[in-house]
Amino acid sequence: MVTYSLVDTIGIIAINNPPVNALSRQVRAGLLEALATARTDASRAVLLMCEGSTFIAGADISELGKPPQAPALSEVLAALEDFPKLVVAAIHGRALGGGLETALVCHYRCATPTAVVGLPEVRLGLLPGAGGTQRLPRIAGVALALDMMTSGNPLPAPQACARHIIDEIIEGDLPSGALAYVRRLLSEGAPLRRIRDIPLSSGSVDSTMVASYRTRLARRSRGQIAPDRIVSCVEAALNLPFDAGLERERELFLECLASPQSRALRHVFFAEREAPRILDLPAGTPLRQVRSVAIIGGGTMGAGIAMCVANVGIPVVLLEISDEALDRGLDRLRKHYASAVGKSRMTEEEAQACLQRIAGSTQYSDLGAADLVIEAVFEDPIIKQEVFRRLDAVCKPGAILASNTSYQNIDALAAQTRRPQDVVGMHFFSPANVMKLLEVVRGEHTADDVLATVMALGKNIGKVCVLARVCYGFIGNRMLTGYLRQAHRLLLEGATPARIDAVAESFGMAMGPLAVSDLAGLDVGYKARMAREAEGERLDPRSHCISSALVELGRLGQKSGAGYYRYEAQTREPQPDPEVDILIQEQADRLGIVRREIGNDEILARLLYPLINEGARILEEGIAQRPGDIDIVYVYGYGFPGARGGPMHHADEIGLARIHDTICRFRDSLGAEDWQPATLLARLARENSSFAAFGSAEAQ
Repeated sequence: MVTYSLVDTIGIIAINNPPVNALSRQVRAGLLEALATARTDASRAVLLMCEGSTFIAGADISELGKPPQAPALSEVLAALEDFPKLVVAAIHGRALGGGLETALVCHYRCATPTAVVGLPEVRLGLLPGAGGTQRLPRIAGVALALDMMTSGNPLPAPQACARHIIDEIIEGDLPSGALAYVRRLLSEGAPLRRIRDIPLSSGSVDSTMVASYRTRLARRSRGQIAPDRIVSCVEAALNLPFDAGLERERELFLECLASPQSRALRHVFFAEREAPRILDLPAGTPLRQVRSVAIIGGGTMGAGIAMCVANVGIPVVLLEISDEALDRGLDRLRKHYASAVGKSRMTEEEAQACLQRIAGSTQYSDLGAADLVIEAVFEDPIIKQEVFRRLDAVCKPGAILASNTSYQNIDALAAQTRRPQDVVGMHFFSPANVMKLLEVVRGEHTADDVLATVMALGKNIGKVCVLARVCYGFIGNRMLTGYLRQAHRLLLEGATPARIDAVAESFGMAMGPLAVSDLAGLDVGYKARMAREAEGERLDPRSHCISSALVELGRLGQKSGAGYYRYEAQTREPQPDPEVDILIQEQADRLGIVRREIGNDEILARLLYPLINEGARILEEGIAQRPGDIDIVYVYGYGFPGARGGPMHHADEIGLARIHDTICRFRDSLGAEDWQPATLLARLARENSSFAAFGSAEAQ
């Protein structure tokens, strides 16, 4: 994994540990061995490089939380920093986490113009634990170091060079350019610079700056401890000798490592990487070519999907029902791209190139050459079935026919065609050009190569893909039903919209359930309920009567300026509305419900435990492959806090026996209709087991 060679008087240490050159134990040992060779040979300097597509992109995360293995990274970094010959790091790709910390102990750093550097440990609930909190403020300044470490956002090499993190940008070939740079340093007699020797004291920083930064951070970090501990480490860099600062960093790193938040975020990290792997898909399943895509429907969802595809260079045909609807869809796309340019997410040239890849049409016959067609029309089974009948008639053999449905039966759509093996669900989340989640829904007859192709395309357009089987609502929306039902019943029984949402947001949800309903539009659920009742289904009014009454008053949510809340036209901030309080009381009286004071603990349990219980049923039925897939759906699709790890991981942290007992208590006091423990939950609770253990056993 680590090789050493001598070119003239320059020793070259090359790391080759694909895919990201992580600092595993073997790499650390190899670095020490290479340095030992370089110490006594004819080299005058050492150049540290990496093979493959990137520099060191971080530590070996699989080692975190396990007994330490020698040599420790701190030992390796000390050997590099104290090496008696010039040491230069040559960076390409990403130098992240331990990779940047390794580069910072080198005496000089050069990089390609496209490289990025960063310390993203906060995204795993951690802080840089190998001197990053002590060295980065010394070289880049306290303000930039705090921003980089508490956000986890990488910095492009040219900006890093302007802030002295990088010393030289190498245009052209990195190996030859880096060798020339080292030779120049030697010819100039460059000293062995150590960042640790750069003075940094609290006197050089505005005394209120760090304190005010901590205050601002508390508002945006939503209870996560790692950002606050990073600030404490920077305070140590300002106020303590360097070695004492390293000790403080190590102490706080171990505290974060042992925290439930870091366990949760590391669970999300590994679950995200596991989710796209389909357990029964044969290795080496071939992919179908996707050189062109058609999208039916130019509304918010269809336009967002079109952007996702066009942004990666694939031509798109956008189909609408009329010229007027098509003009609206194309105008919506132009506005989306103009917004992206205005926010510096792409250049004007890039936006125009993407727009030129999108052609409009009102004729199904124009879809005949498409390799993939994604239906994104209104959530009505009759309309969707008609779309699939028409697609079957015009699409070429082997074209993949996908539905963006949130709820509908993929098998029923496939039955409208003579090619059910080509039909699959691709459930994007709104706005599709922003949200990372893609639920890929496997029908009874969906071909293996269709699944493999859609998963690969999802990755290409930047989505986190999770496989689901067919059921009403698949994984996410099926679970959401119980969550929203309890929010509605809590309103009837005595809680206010603001109180329910505040409890959810204090837990860490991005938005409370009622604010989310207003954002999505109350009319969406209303129309879905009307369709179900038209088919003869009887729905309990306790689960929807308030929402339905709001819709019938014209209160559709944010888009109409009022729903569960009132919304100011300019700020879109939700404001409690006394008229809603009166409506809730009227509905409770009509149903004979006596309202009461409900504590925050009960509100939170009644929101979360239906998610967990339904998740257990989804696992029982094989709708989801593994518990971690459910967690990924909720973290990336529904705003569940990553620092809680998703509903199934959070359940394991609470303890399944405790959750089971609470559900049984709710069953006895609130009724069995909503509170029947899932068979799997009951079994795991009885066995004192966990969802994680169940998932591991299923995978084997």
